Amino acid sequence: MSYALHFGAREPEPVERRFEYSRVSMGVRVNVTLYAQDEALAERAAVAAFERFDALEAIFSDYRPDSEAMKLCDRAIEAPVAASEDLVRVLRRSLELAKRSDGAFDPTVGPLVRLWREARKTGRLPGAAAIEAARAQTGWQYVRVDGNRVSIAKRGLRLDFGGVAKGDACDQALAAITERGVRRAMVEAGGDIALSDPPPGTKGWRIAILGRDGPPEVLANTAISTSGDAAQFVEIDGVRYSHIVDPRTGIGMTNRLQATVIAPRGLTTDPLATAVCVLGEEAGSALARREGVRLILVRPKTTVKNR
Repeated sequence: MSYALHFGAREPEPVERRFEYSRVSMGVRVNVTLYAQDEALAERAAVAAFERFDALEAIFSDYRPDSEAMKLCDRAIEAPVAASEDLVRVLRRSLELAKRSDGAFDPTVGPLVRLWREARKTGRLPGAAAIEAARAQTGWQYVRVDGNRVSIAKRGLRLDFGGVAKGDACDQALAAITERGVRRAMVEAGGDIALSDPPPGTKGWRIAILGRDGPPEVLANTAISTSGDAAQFVEIDGVRYSHIVDPRTGIGMTNRLQATVIAPRGLTTDPLATAVCVLGEEAGSALARREGVRLILVRPKTTVKNR
């Protein structure tokens, strides 16, 4: 007995279209690019990403006195305070990197950052006494995380997550997009980027490195962060000071080094890029090797005028 097998034509794969969305969160423009089969799915995924950003801003913002981080600074000095899962995750990673970078990255630089924000507004350098007073209120060693409880052993200390929160938020927003069934997406926020699967028919997302000659990076399922003074700086008496403050001196960086870090998560790339800028080329490269990440260093060829 013989059998004739008949196979019907295979259904064509659904076509994924490109959608782009943008809005402001965490003080920067957040851009979401994704590929989805229909606009309704794309919008649900983008809304989930922006909602995640907003939720994390409410936790980490140092501009909002009612943020979880700012309230914790006031309360944890008296006794250990229970913190959210998001805050604990980011604070733990921040303290780990502070230790491994010998304080080049420090999540307690809040008092120093406020001084230099004022300098950027007024065009005047902070006085030596003001810098020393602010430095006296910093120190990652005075912060402890035990389970989900945080304690602070120095009064006046202020947490600052400006060098890590956006990278983590890109991670979390990308995860929210993936949970909605969208597997090809890019989330970008102020120099931090998180990527999932590549666009259809490509090997990866094409990411250009600011100031570097040559072709763009082709990346997928990874994160990339760039730190430096290309956009945020102040020039005073002919010296260009970055918005990145060296926690060890209390002075805005003047080394004109741009660091780009590529690693699986923005929670790693964002703070490491900052730490490398503070450490400089030799020590920063050594830290990147120890952390097992890819590092791209660029020395800007020209000075960009303040906007």
